[in-house]
Amino acid sequence: MQSSQLLIIDLLRHAVRRHPHQQVVSRRLEGDIHRYTYQDCYARTNQLAHALQALGMQEGERVATLAWNTYRHLELYYAVSGSGAILHTVNPRLFADQIQWIIEDAADTWLFVDIGFADLVSEFSDQLTTVKGIIFLCDEEHLPAQAESLPLPVYCYEALLRDQPDTFAWPTIHEDSGALLCYTSGTTGNPKGVLSSHRAMVLHAQATVSSELLDLRQDTVLMPMVAMYHAGAWGAPYAAPLSGCKLVLPGAGMNGPAMFELITQEQVTVGLGVPTIWLTLHNYLRTSGETMESLERVCVGGAASPLGLVQTYDTLYNVYWQPIWGMTETGPLACSAPPEPSLLERPAAERYAIQTTAGRACFGVDMQIVDANGQALPHDGVTSGELRVRGPWIASSYYRRDDADTFADGWLATGDIAVIDADGYMKVVDRKKDVIKSGGEWISSLEIENICSQHPAVNESCVIGVKHEKWDERPLLFVVANPRMTVSKEIVLEFLQDKIAKWWMPDDVIVVDELPHTGTGKLIKNELRKQYANYLLEQHS
Repeated sequence: MQSSQLLIIDLLRHAVRRHPHQQVVSRRLEGDIHRYTYQDCYARTNQLAHALQALGMQEGERVATLAWNTYRHLELYYAVSGSGAILHTVNPRLFADQIQWIIEDAADTWLFVDIGFADLVSEFSDQLTTVKGIIFLCDEEHLPAQAESLPLPVYCYEALLRDQPDTFAWPTIHEDSGALLCYTSGTTGNPKGVLSSHRAMVLHAQATVSSELLDLRQDTVLMPMVAMYHAGAWGAPYAAPLSGCKLVLPGAGMNGPAMFELITQEQVTVGLGVPTIWLTLHNYLRTSGETMESLERVCVGGAASPLGLVQTYDTLYNVYWQPIWGMTETGPLACSAPPEPSLLERPAAERYAIQTTAGRACFGVDMQIVDANGQALPHDGVTSGELRVRGPWIASSYYRRDDADTFADGWLATGDIAVIDADGYMKVVDRKKDVIKSGGEWISSLEIENICSQHPAVNESCVIGVKHEKWDERPLLFVVANPRMTVSKEIVLEFLQDKIAKWWMPDDVIVVDELPHTGTGKLIKNELRKQYANYLLEQHS
């Protein structure tokens, strides 16, 4: 057989050969709707590659982005990796100090920024030691005023592309070269980077378009509501050109009216997003009385699928709720429960129950559950164990980290406790670690506890995740005051201001006399979870 490399740029080149006139539609941060074709996208990607070359970017360098879902971000996905560098998508929802740490840890050399994040960048840009310059994703007219005061050289994206050739001699790099870097928050310590190769992303794209995962075709209209800074937007920027489907990018428009406008205007058939996104859309439709005819499926991951929403989307909107599962470390997609005939034929109650699982592993992904000794457990739908996965787009280590416990015996230990039934459907039933998943994003309970413990009036603190109607889980903070000192909800929340990201802020603070401990002094969080599981639901009922 001929030896050829699986490279990301070839996904876009394939789209130009087979689907040159298919559209990419974006809501720009400037406020208007932008549309062009895959052919146009490729021409501008070539121009961007020349611009990166002119800036002096070298193979293997990390290029960071703080950007929403737009056509310019899509161009960066291909030009950076296609040139042999590594695209590092950074989560702008993190606190400024965390973003600065992540950029420094990755040693990023260039930073591309949406104009809406100008204030955020101004908070930490003077602490960046490896970044050579900041490029705002706009034209000269929309360059933010903050650009003048930044301590680093500032460039305008459109000015860099102007007058550049629209053809480029893409280098033939090795398929195992790094292509995409994304950091995932852990339960302790700093975030960890996952570096995906060209080969992994191309294979993941081929699996994503298959009927076992997203089933994307030329007549599909795909709208990824999962942000392009989060785990490669679940593969959408790579899978859409490969399948030749129309790609609709929502920009920063994540609210109900903005989503409805794009769905109806562009006739979206498939959406990607966390449950909260689809709850937001449902709430808008319920209050506005609007209807949508084009949407056929919502592919939902990032958090457990609520049974109520599964039923609602089926009965009210005739939309199939398709669960998908994965992690940053798994490429990210590994499992799904698509609307296969064998599933649709089941009684509604059975079908809905399966739609609240994570689905079944696609080709290329192996899954097992193990006990505390690492011994494989039966797939009987009852026995639970820690979930392990392996496959050609599953991480084998963290970027510049040694974590032997997570990557042992050729498997990725996910930290999730799960059951797998005889038909292969996997369901996560618990979490091994004490992270809180809110709206598809991780919140570290230990990080909040560590900061809270710095208050002079706080003797001890504990954070647990409790159920929330909209966000799946939210943090609830317990504090014990130091002797002869007073502490209150207001005092604690004021202390946490500007020390953690706003969306990490606990929804409530409960002052208690003592917290439950084991004989060795460890907090028993399970007792608090059982007692306070519905606390926020009851508060708002």
